[in-house]
Amino acid sequence: MKTKFIIVLLFLVACSSPKEQQASTERSIITAGGTISEIVTALGFEDLIIATDITSTFPASLQKLPSIGYRNQIKSEGILSLNPEVILIEKDYLLPEVIAQLQSTGVEVRLFEKPQTTTETISLIAELADFLQVKEEGLALIDKVKADLKTLDEYKSKISLSERPSMLFLMARGEDMVFVAGEETFATSLISLSGLSNPTLGFKDFIPLTPEALVKYNPDYVLMFDSGLASLGGKDGLSKIKGLDQTTAFQKDQILTYDGLLLSGFGPRVGEVALEIAKEVYSK
Repeated sequence: MKTKFIIVLLFLVACSSPKEQQASTERSIITAGGTISEIVTALGFEDLIIATDITSTFPASLQKLPSIGYRNQIKSEGILSLNPEVILIEKDYLLPEVIAQLQSTGVEVRLFEKPQTTTETISLIAELADFLQVKEEGLALIDKVKADLKTLDEYKSKISLSERPSMLFLMARGEDMVFVAGEETFATSLISLSGLSNPTLGFKDFIPLTPEALVKYNPDYVLMFDSGLASLGGKDGLSKIKGLDQTTAFQKDQILTYDGLLLSGFGPRVGEVALEIAKEVYSK
């Protein structure tokens, strides 16, 4: 039977009658951040999520819920109008003033770091499972992630990684807004996890892409979001990115695209997508 989200207040445990101590409350949840939403759902609480943000695309059923918006477009009034009892938020996803406004109302607000490594993925699952009081479900989900990573490691152990192909992540929002992922991002972490190499970048976070940089890096593969490719008008629109046609990735048709949350979320499916990327590259 599906595990329930049971919150038992400590003062009730100390002061209430035995009958009252057994009372439990299922509390409505709003999530902000696709990875949090995916994990909360995987732990068995999808039916308690009453709204979520635009990045919460998996499972697809979450997209049918009311949307609170995206990042700095999200306002406290929109969230509070839905009367949530718990709000679970990815750190740095909402504006600080919005978080302060939510906290001032007395609604329980919890902030969680977004993972960028598999260790952080496991930690986030454990933290959410602890908060939701479903330790066994959390351990089961962690075991699943570890099993996926073991499968990935076994696959990589069978291939030669002495000369790993290079891969560069590009984030496109139309031909005039293309960014390249630098060091200490989900992209470079995922590329390494997949058994590929990152070009020597020399910068952190995301910066605007220049044609000169593309020629300099000359990646063997380019990784993108499906939505980024769509913003260019599909595969035929790749030539709109200046300098891309001079790269090995473009000339050999080695442009890989995946769902945005699957690539960037570092959620429970991180081992799966890393294996997909590895197979796409090394099975050729």
